[in-house]
Formats: sequence, structure tokens, C-alpha cells
Amino acid sequence: MATYPPLVDAREPTRTGSTAPPARWRGAPRLASESGAGRFNQYVAPSVDAMDVPQITLGSINVEAADPSALARFWATVTGGIPSPAHDSVYLPAAVPGGFAMFFQPLTGPRPSRLTIHLDLTVPWGTRSREVDRLVSVGATRCWDVLDEHPHVQWTTMADPEGNLFCVAEHPPSA
Repeated sequence: MATYPPLVDAREPTRTGSTAPPARWRGAPRLASESGAGRFNQYVAPSVDAMDVPQITLGSINVEAADPSALARFWATVTGGIPSPAHDSVYLPAAVPGGFAMFFQPLTGPRPSRLTIHLDLTVPWGTRSREVDRLVSVGATRCWDVLDEHPHVQWTTMADPEGNLFCVAEHPPSA
């Protein structure tokens, strides 16, 4: 297993006065402060030469739900996947190549008051409004729009029937 540097500024002088990171860190992600790109606690991705390219992909998004079957049916409508129930859980495979799978299981404790992660779903430019209307018609709640704040993206933040936030975003075509 790889060892990574702690989240501290690695430019502390060594006994020789050098501010280079220790040799044992070669190949590990560098702090942005080492590359002159920023301050503390920001990593710069290592070069491909420095370490093997990870062979990791997203297997599925796991969601705890008060009603796993109902929430899986909602997300099946969103993604086009076909739910596969098993006992009290439901697996929703990716509907298209490059899509994402989801797994719904019963809540194991109280729902947190604030979620710290959400999905950003992308649709083709010019179709966001129509997709948002479709999702509202199948049970989503429209929360707010961000349309003029960033030139490279517009999005609508929504909530699924159990209140989990997600965004529907569109990016303008490249010039």
C-alpha cells in the first residue's frame, strides 16, 4: 500500500537546508506549495511517470433510504436503468455504457441533517429545462437554479423524493 505525506507543508528545511520533500515521498502526490501553485493542504497530481495509473472506476453509488424500493423506482426513471430487488435492497445497474449504477438499502440510522455529497448529472446543452420538468413530473423537487454565475455551466439543484440533493447541469458547446 502506498504511503502518502501528511497534510502539512512539506517545505520544512531539512538538516541540509533543502526544502525538497524527503526521498520516500517520490512518486506520492505533491503538495501545491511544493510546486509554487498554492498554499497548504492542496495536492498536485503526480505525473504518470511517478506512479502507475490507478485502475479504479466507480462501481455504484450507495444510498440509504427510508423506502429503498420507491427511491430505486424514482432513480430508474431518472437514469433509464431497470431495478433488480433482492430482499430489502435494490440494485440499479447502469443503463448505458459509461453510466453509473446505484444500490439502495434501508437506513441504518437517523438521516443526517446535512448531506456532504451530491450527484452532478449532465445533459446536452439546451435540454436542462426539459429534463428538470421531466424529473419534477416523476417526483423530484426543484430547489434552485444557477444560470448566470459561471460561463461554462448552468445547473438546477433538485431533491429526490427522500430529500437527497442532486444537480442537473448543462455545459455550452466549445467555441
